Amino acid sequence: MTLSEKDALYNWHPYTQHQTIGLLPAIVKGKDALLWDENGKEYIDAIASWWVNPYGHSNEVIASAIYNQLTTLEHVLFGGFTNKPAVMLAEKLMEILPFNQKKIFYSDNGSTAVEVAIKSALQYFYNKNEKRTKIIAFEDAFHGDTFGAMASSGITFFTEAFQGSLLEVVRIPVPTEGKESESISALQQLVAANEFAAFIFEPLCQGAAGMIMYAPESLDKLIAVCKKNRVFTIADEVMTGFGKTGKTFACNYLNEQPDMMCLSKALTGGTIPMAITTFTQEIYDGFLDSDVNKALFHGHTFTANPTGCAAALASLELLQTNTMQENLIRVNNRHLIFKKRIVQHPKVKATRVLGVIFALEVETETKASYYGELRNKLYDFFIKNGVILRPVGNIVYILPPYIITDEQLEKVYKVVEKALEIV
Repeated sequence: MTLSEKDALYNWHPYTQHQTIGLLPAIVKGKDALLWDENGKEYIDAIASWWVNPYGHSNEVIASAIYNQLTTLEHVLFGGFTNKPAVMLAEKLMEILPFNQKKIFYSDNGSTAVEVAIKSALQYFYNKNEKRTKIIAFEDAFHGDTFGAMASSGITFFTEAFQGSLLEVVRIPVPTEGKESESISALQQLVAANEFAAFIFEPLCQGAAGMIMYAPESLDKLIAVCKKNRVFTIADEVMTGFGKTGKTFACNYLNEQPDMMCLSKALTGGTIPMAITTFTQEIYDGFLDSDVNKALFHGHTFTANPTGCAAALASLELLQTNTMQENLIRVNNRHLIFKKRIVQHPKVKATRVLGVIFALEVETETKASYYGELRNKLYDFFIKNGVILRPVGNIVYILPPYIITDEQLEKVYKVVEKALEIV
């Protein structure tokens, strides 16, 4: 029996309708931008395995850091103790985070990083005896699958089974080109009511919505409105963080900085699950009290896992090398060249590029559903041709490891071009 066949017997996969799906490829090896399945077929991992492997698979620098930590201290509880890698990682992050971020809270995935931020915003006002129980978010946002993160997300089929069980969230338009004034006006009307604890957003690029992009100037204005009205701002950088937009954080493009940031995915270079929520001093101070009940009672067994922290330190070291920074520029340039050659294609409605993110919108007569026929046809075509891409409806995006070669990128581009012939 093959690995794929055994998998079908036992495993339940995310975002998968097993009634209609066949056997899934079983990956047995990875190196740099490549993966191999149990039959020896080679794939280019053109989405860095859901945006987590910017430095490639089986990275020896990160692997060495993990090994050294495992043979020193693999894990120790963070409740009542600390550990050297957690302190070192926090210290390192303070060097590269926006200036107003002062405190680090560890968790273990992007959804929980968002959950911590939302809970902190709500409890801050609760601690102050001020009733602010609602959240503001963008339309078509995606912030994760736990309940607070789901509530903040706007893609209905992810959350419709849980309507009535979620926090109250009010949505505003994304300030894409032409909608800037509409977005700002909607926010101004909401915050005037003094009912909202926070505004959460994916800075500059909404990933799961299909890499929808908007300008930093618009986000600056939205954050300024929130600050003026004592509404905390939460930047969900789970996808955009650690180089994806061309800068270390998407917030590095801003003049106004958020009160909280959520980090995960590429944090450990795709090795060990870990997440971080960062805070301003003001928010942290809102939990300091002689009353223990005003503390933030949130935690995970593997909070600040030393091995994960060691992996993250090695990942940050790689990101800051000249070679990796040059790779960010190189991949961006290649995307821009491909954009120029594909944008006039009759089946291409629009293209977008930000950092190492490339998105192409396929022209369709009707709106394509998220996991609809077009998406599935494209996905199967890409896999058949040895390229891992996961279209979002009619949006094809490329978000590769930074170390992908020019030759590998060109193969990805050509497979995308061929895919347009079948739609």
